[in-house]
Amino acid sequence: MNLTTLHALQQAQSARRPVAFAKNLSDGAELLLPDDAAPENLNEAAKTALAADKTGTHTIGNESWFIEARNPPPRLILIGAVHIAQALVPLATLTGFEVVLVDPRTAFGNQDRFPGAKIINDWPDDAIKTLRPEIRTAVVTLTHDPKLDDPALDEALKSDAFYLGALGSRKTHAARLARLAALGHSPETLSRIYGPVGLNIGAVTAPEIALSIIAELVSTRRGPK
Repeated sequence: MNLTTLHALQQAQSARRPVAFAKNLSDGAELLLPDDAAPENLNEAAKTALAADKTGTHTIGNESWFIEARNPPPRLILIGAVHIAQALVPLATLTGFEVVLVDPRTAFGNQDRFPGAKIINDWPDDAIKTLRPEIRTAVVTLTHDPKLDDPALDEALKSDAFYLGALGSRKTHAARLARLAALGHSPETLSRIYGPVGLNIGAVTAPEIALSIIAELVSTRRGPK
């Protein structure tokens, strides 16, 4: 990989932008895809590789290209350093997610309660703006507090996050949707929120609820499109 390509790849990774590294096996030409200047069929092959998260050799016209998917790791932004989060953070990490815990309350969001976790002690809407969720990011709110959950969801609904979830009963979720609708979100947009969050497995304890959330995340990410 030449230095120009390596630098561009580092920039893409820093910005959490999915790219495919493509190398022509005949003449050694290198590209980062998608690229408007590249042939359309080469860009399509790169998009397919990224969507499947697979690396391999592709025949494009009369040429052979090695295409390597360079997706950022899946990311989970959790709003609320609550009891369930203590079970969810390690489980999500084991599942392969890069976890970011957001809670302005330092008495809750701290290293004593979440050893080694990445913690942001900002207001959730500010944190969401900074983190800029994209297609490999999930956002889950856990606090039950509209002052924290609603602003986070308000911002996350404007993003390309592949999953939005909110903890709470059906009654709580209905009231939440009404508040978000009053902020200007359409029914179609609000339908993106999984609420109550998690697959219905009869979960009761914090670890069980954490498991149900991870199961729904994986199902949404890996399931039929």
